[in-house]
Amino acid sequence: MHEEEKSKADKLCAFTFDDGPNITTTVGVLDALERLSIQATFFLVGKNINPETAPVMKRALAQGCELQNHSWSHSHMTLLSPDAVRSEILKTSDAIESVTGSCPTFFRPPYFETNDGMATIAAMPMIGGIDCEDWVPSISAEHRAQLVLDRVEDGSIIVLHDFEGNEASIDALALIIPELTRRGYAFVTVSELFRMKEVDPASRETLWQRVDL
Repeated sequence: MHEEEKSKADKLCAFTFDDGPNITTTVGVLDALERLSIQATFFLVGKNINPETAPVMKRALAQGCELQNHSWSHSHMTLLSPDAVRSEILKTSDAIESVTGSCPTFFRPPYFETNDGMATIAAMPMIGGIDCEDWVPSISAEHRAQLVLDRVEDGSIIVLHDFEGNEASIDALALIIPELTRRGYAFVTVSELFRMKEVDPASRETLWQRVDL
């Protein structure tokens, strides 16, 4: 879907995927996104970036997806020193830039945990979102889909996970996308969501759950 088509949609939402990249589930997500003709935003864990996963990252970009920062080790940032938090973020941005040639522009704190100084340390907007508890293996694809459909609204940032073995979230996409399309949604990246909503992501030192005026 081209941007002019997205701009005509009644509502917008952004799908995001955390904890990759890898050569299994991330690839499955990209296959599903390609079949569905939509783009998403991947929040990457820096320690997972290596020569094996670099082609997966490049494929995501080729499909129009975005790659953003989800820390180096997925640690609890609020338990780390400011210098350690800074290192977690900078190492990940450097690793992404080494593969793609460009730096991330958004940071998602692991577990959505923040403190007063984190926005300053990150030096980029922090992104949260609505989740569907898809890190819990016992929650089925159908349940995950229903949780998203119950919680989504215009401007929502939807949080899913592409860690290895989480194929149920790929199956959930096939249930979520047709229903949201029926409801009048278009699917955009996080950057597109802010741009198309005409909201400056740096305008608030907050953990963005949804983009609204």
